[in-house]
Amino acid sequence: MERSAMVMERKKRKVDWKQIGEMMGNTFPLRRKEIVEDEPLVAQVKERWPALFREQQIEAEFARLTSVDLKSSFFTGLDQYLLRFLELYKAKSGIVGLTRLMRCLDDSCTDRKRTVLLLGLPHFLKEDSSCFFKTVEVTDDDDTFTQGMKVGVVMVKDGEDIIATSVVLEESVILPDLKDFPHAISLLMGLLFALNIDYPKELRQ
Repeated sequence: MERSAMVMERKKRKVDWKQIGEMMGNTFPLRRKEIVEDEPLVAQVKERWPALFREQQIEAEFARLTSVDLKSSFFTGLDQYLLRFLELYKAKSGIVGLTRLMRCLDDSCTDRKRTVLLLGLPHFLKEDSSCFFKTVEVTDDDDTFTQGMKVGVVMVKDGEDIIATSVVLEESVILPDLKDFPHAISLLMGLLFALNIDYPKELRQ
């Protein structure tokens, strides 16, 4: 069985990721049937299909489901509204959270602009995002800062610097040490599709 073969392949010192990718494609119908019909916990899916939680396979699974490139579609859509929303944020100078975020802007850094746009949305819409987006200290314990987080992204600070960004599902860090906040959000969207998890209704607007 290819699923068992993938588990054995991942235990090798030198994993053949090309072969893993091919087997993930071949086992897609079985995996989708399990996820949709059995509705397993994320931890159970990770135990049975650990390769699904690698960045490349999150993107590949999204493409299998939608025939769309995950990152390209996400960042193209985000960048389409980037300048417009940043202008709107500037106009809302009375919102403390937005004002603080706007001070972090760097005109030469697109990723910084994307981060400000995404983190600023709850402030702009006057929504409470504390259960979905968190910033914690490097000394905080994982079990503490993930408590109550069903779906979310955590940024870890060391002093004033963000040193790590992680995706959390069902109160567990699923994807640690990601590149940045926008990158984490794109992978979170991919995982929600792959795992058949509804986007939190509080953030759908």
